[in-house]
Amino acid sequence: MTRVPDNGSGLNRRAFLTAAAAGLGGLALAACTRDPSPPGPHPVDENAVAAVEAARPHTGRTVAAALAPQTTDIDLGGIQVRTLAYGNTVPGPTIRANVGDEIAVAVTNGLDHETSVHWHGIALRNDMDGASPASPDIGPGQSFTYRFSVPHAGTYWAHPHVGLDTDYGLYLPVIVDDPNEPGDYDAEWIVVLDDWTDGIGPGPRQIFSNLQSGGMGSMGGPGGMGNMPGMGGMGGGSDRSGVPTSSATSNGVGTSGLLGGDAGDIAYPYYLINGRLPSAPSTFTAAPGQRVRIRIINAGADTAFRVALAEHTMTVTHTDGYPITPVDVDALLLGMGERYDVIVTAGDGIFPLVAAAEGKNARARAVLRTGAGSAPDPAFAPRELGGRVGTVDTFVAADTVLLPGGRPEVNLAADLGGGMMRYDWTINGRPYDQTQPLTIREGQHSRLTFTNMTMMWHPMHLHGHTFQVVKPDGTPGPRKDTIIVPPMRSVVVDLVADNPGDWMLHCHNAYHQESGMMTRLDYDS
Repeated sequence: MTRVPDNGSGLNRRAFLTAAAAGLGGLALAACTRDPSPPGPHPVDENAVAAVEAARPHTGRTVAAALAPQTTDIDLGGIQVRTLAYGNTVPGPTIRANVGDEIAVAVTNGLDHETSVHWHGIALRNDMDGASPASPDIGPGQSFTYRFSVPHAGTYWAHPHVGLDTDYGLYLPVIVDDPNEPGDYDAEWIVVLDDWTDGIGPGPRQIFSNLQSGGMGSMGGPGGMGNMPGMGGMGGGSDRSGVPTSSATSNGVGTSGLLGGDAGDIAYPYYLINGRLPSAPSTFTAAPGQRVRIRIINAGADTAFRVALAEHTMTVTHTDGYPITPVDVDALLLGMGERYDVIVTAGDGIFPLVAAAEGKNARARAVLRTGAGSAPDPAFAPRELGGRVGTVDTFVAADTVLLPGGRPEVNLAADLGGGMMRYDWTINGRPYDQTQPLTIREGQHSRLTFTNMTMMWHPMHLHGHTFQVVKPDGTPGPRKDTIIVPPMRSVVVDLVADNPGDWMLHCHNAYHQESGMMTRLDYDS
């Protein structure tokens, strides 16, 4: 990860600070006429898509599931909300398959608007990705069956790719197992993190409207609105236990050293683990001494979480589904869309798993129970939150999943622009409705450079592929599909064009994406 240098044109940090203050931020400095419609479909080589699908492993087994996105009432743990969900649970029901299985998911849209299901992180066939135009959205009252094979083991998840629907309850875990994996653990705990406002505070559309109009995007508590983040934060510190505290403004959103500046745009009324409030946490039961694999998924819309299990060291084993050289940490940072797998050896007692909303002075909580006792107060912050924090810079992919080295055949650039004043987030100077897609040919090895010229951090996600992070010294980092790009920094990744089609590349902050920070990676025939 490198600092953005002065490129000789005078377009350096000072210039971009000035541009951001003027509401021009990022590279979107050129005026252009807005076209209200997104770019149309690019001709896709259907034979190439079919050939890659045929080459994937196939067991001959089909895992069938049904999803019914609808408006329903959900109990978050003593607080009832009316929201959007798959069936009547948040998260939705886990879908589980083995490598090479076919997944067939019948979706019946009970919403009053279009929907889709995007299979986040899975290198599946392009026409089943769940993102338009590769696969059409599903109209109200309509049904569609997603059908695809799963080529790689890992922790994945599913969510809509329509509007701001990712900031409701429409999400679920997708776990792909490898029967040949040693599986050196005794129990498994799936942990889904989320930031929550629907049915409690302003709804996502109201928040977005306020952000676009230069108003207030954050909530200081249930039903309340606060000030815009970044207008008076002072540098983070820590309490006497060493646990980090954010430099929160009066609305609860401040700064984070790990994120490189402002922590986000929105302070939510609540933060959840597995759909439950900290005051009514879900409980996972194990036996003392058992090795527990925790699969952690950040399904939030605007929040990075710092996760720690009280009185335990976590051994990180996977990032975004792919194995790494195991590393022991006390806490772990996850941006929106990221997933990490960790192993813990369970102690004897009751231990809170705490997900601190990074820079937002709030926490989500679940409980690991292996013995008698009572859980500490919901406000309890484990000392591990202030210990060794694992970030993307900490990890290196296992030798078995390193991408081939060598000089890339093509260089791609994704320059991230925009600003809070006008809330006009862009890639390569263009919002999505004016995007000029990046292009690649099947089989090419590409180097993609994310250059963040804004004062906000962005978790960037590429559909249909994983990439190899390139560390500043040129050595390989982990394999991922979603990566945090801090403000005024560049992040370099390598990828192999092995999955033909048209693929979205976007910020996984739901509000940045909705306002334009999205483009496509199109395969040329």
